[in-house]
Amino acid sequence: MSNRRGPRQVARFTEAEVNELILKLQALLPHSTSTSCNTTKIAASKVLRETCNYIKNLHKEVDDLSERLSELLANGEITNADADFIRRLLKQ
Repeated sequence: MSNRRGPRQVARFTEAEVNELILKLQALLPHSTSTSCNTTKIAASKVLRETCNYIKNLHKEVDDLSERLSELLANGEITNADADFIRRLLKQ
């Protein structure tokens, strides 16, 4: 029997599976007030809200760093060693 779902079928998750995924997501947040104990019951909506905010902040940080790097490269304020280091980081 195939595990493929038809176009109208939706994946169903149990409440326990959703809770486990929320706990995993919560553990990925760096400074979350809710990460002090994995057994603490925190509203899923709060974890999702914190996660969305964290991702937005990461996107902004990437944009800011990209802009700063472009400025440094354009102004020649970066050494060849620094440029090589940055290239290695970007390849990771």
